[in-house]
Amino acid sequence: MDAPVTPATTPTPALGQVSFVGAGPGDASLLTVRATELLATADVVIVETPEQAQLVTTDAEIVDAGRAEDGTELSHAARSKLVVKHAKNGKHVVRLMVGDPFTYSTGPEEALACSKAGIRFEIIPGVSSVSAVPAYAGVPLTNRQHREFTVVSVGDGVIDWNDHAGDDTLVLLSAVGRIGEVAKGLVAAGRSEDTQVAMTRVGTTTEQTTVVSTLKDIAADAKAAKMTSPAITVVGEVVAMREALSWFETKPLYGWRILVPRTKEQSAGLAQRLRGYGAVSEEVPTISVEPPRNPQQMDKAVRGLVEGRYEWIAFTSVNAVKAVREKFEEYGLDARAFSGLKIAAVGEKTAEAISQWGIRADLVPSGEQSARGLLEDWPPYDELLDPINRVFLPRADIATETLVAGLVELGWEVDDVTAYRTVRAAPPPAPTREAIKTGKFDAVMFTSSSTVRNLVGIAGKPHQSTIIACIGPATAKTAEEHGLRVDVLADKPSVEVLADALAEFGARRRDALIEAGEPVTKPSQRTKRRKS
Repeated sequence: MDAPVTPATTPTPALGQVSFVGAGPGDASLLTVRATELLATADVVIVETPEQAQLVTTDAEIVDAGRAEDGTELSHAARSKLVVKHAKNGKHVVRLMVGDPFTYSTGPEEALACSKAGIRFEIIPGVSSVSAVPAYAGVPLTNRQHREFTVVSVGDGVIDWNDHAGDDTLVLLSAVGRIGEVAKGLVAAGRSEDTQVAMTRVGTTTEQTTVVSTLKDIAADAKAAKMTSPAITVVGEVVAMREALSWFETKPLYGWRILVPRTKEQSAGLAQRLRGYGAVSEEVPTISVEPPRNPQQMDKAVRGLVEGRYEWIAFTSVNAVKAVREKFEEYGLDARAFSGLKIAAVGEKTAEAISQWGIRADLVPSGEQSARGLLEDWPPYDELLDPINRVFLPRADIATETLVAGLVELGWEVDDVTAYRTVRAAPPPAPTREAIKTGKFDAVMFTSSSTVRNLVGIAGKPHQSTIIACIGPATAKTAEEHGLRVDVLADKPSVEVLADALAEFGARRRDALIEAGEPVTKPSQRTKRRKS
């Protein structure tokens, strides 16, 4: 008799793991190192705000735990079920939570749900809004005179304000909608109506707004300032220190929306520098870099380089370095092919791109970083010292003839080769074009003449209230030819220097407004430009 056949069964997937990660109060740079590591390896990331979704830079599945498909807010129980559901599928789930998972958060409830389901979990503490938002507002919660503070979650609860009648510092959560009632309760309990209050909304972001008032006036002042949740409110004498300690909202470009007509790849370092000054940058690609229409010319030049045809190779841009490097990789070559060849770079950025190849430029302009500056330092051809009189010049199809003419005048023969083409990019989305034309951007940073021409061509001319910053005289001249008034000019052709110059302009503008007794506003908030 045959043995009974056991039917095949589908194995149950192993349970996954949940990492409850504190995402901080809003500023992405406040993420912990461990949080960043976990986001990089997660299979599923469960978020509760749209901003948190932007922290995910991998192909991980993003799940919204803030609202259901019909737009209604998910309950705590529904969020817990969502976390458990994805973990049961054997996934590594990162549950991003505002602030700290175990401080005024639903982290404990969701972790308990995992515990009951037998799912492993870990807690990654985050920067809590309770301390971070007042710190960004320049309001310390303790000092030598006031060593204690009390956190009160107002919400819909009934609170006996007599318990908080002393002079200790109070940190109020969810108090915006009831601030009038709260203020009256504290005054009735014995606090002076002149007690200072600081209310800060969307703290640690570039939209942060702080209203400083008193218990007597905070309700009216908060209403006038249109304060909404999320907000942290601090009550007590420590608020007076904000006048001297406000550091975030007083940054030179605080809250400015700055347009950068470059690709995201080119703008990464610039965006970080602008963030340091309190600004938010938006990239609009104006140029698309594409291979030359006729690659044979480039192929011939690279073969000539390998065969020793050239004495010099001159790189006039980072894109030129990239184009030659890609051609080298196509032929299976590496930096050793430059052996015996002298290398020139038009500026420090180009020299830096060359150095990433493991080689150093022999010539970088000591003065102006441009074709003209390169020519000033370029040695004339000497038939006794230079065995070869030819220069390989890989560059863009629209490059000027300044360098070629100058080298010929110095006695060199030049192979002027189109290494890449610059093509005008597609127009940006309609909302961006509208923002450019109507002055919704506070500043535009032009990093080349082509960015001026192409931005105006694909999106229109920036509004007259927008601050125009240019990387150098040639770019400024092009901007003026297009009817733009140049407000900021970098003294060196560097995007970092340009950002610094714009920040200096912003600081001077802020000081002038304060000295004139006017409110500090952004350029986009003024219908007419101030006369300089």
